[in-house]
Amino acid sequence: MSKTTALKFVESLRITDASPGQVSFTLPIAKQHTNRLGILHGATLATLVDTSGSLALASRGLYSTGVSTDISVTYLNAGGREGDTLRGEVRCDKFGKTLAFTSVSFFNGKDELVARGSHTKFVAQAWKDERNRTDELRPEVEGGGKKQNAAEARVKTDHVVKG
Repeated sequence: MSKTTALKFVESLRITDASPGQVSFTLPIAKQHTNRLGILHGATLATLVDTSGSLALASRGLYSTGVSTDISVTYLNAGGREGDTLRGEVRCDKFGKTLAFTSVSFFNGKDELVARGSHTKFVAQAWKDERNRTDELRPEVEGGGKKQNAAEARVKTDHVVKG
């Protein structure tokens, strides 16, 4: 698949909400996203696990989001047909100096959980990019009145940057 083809595959992806380490998005299901039975193809979801995992890391301020070391998808329900809209919610579970871990949930138009995915990325080289904005995009965390990083504390989910 050429880079142009890959970009066209997700060009209708729309980010609906974002905060550091968390991104919500929708994808209107088109013919190119379906299998020969006319339902959402599993490879579409796998591609979205990869893409959305990178978006979650970018939302934490990484300019370059590293390289994939592991991608996993568990399929639970039909995702929909052409004309339906898929909704996804991804978060960065751990943002380390060497590896970053993300998880994503996908929902169909009936708000049923369609699939869950996880994505691990090697980010050691990405940390060296001078275009990073990681200091500016730290999530707010709870931690008994003292500052903690997101790996040590639970990220507040009520803090959302709308754009």
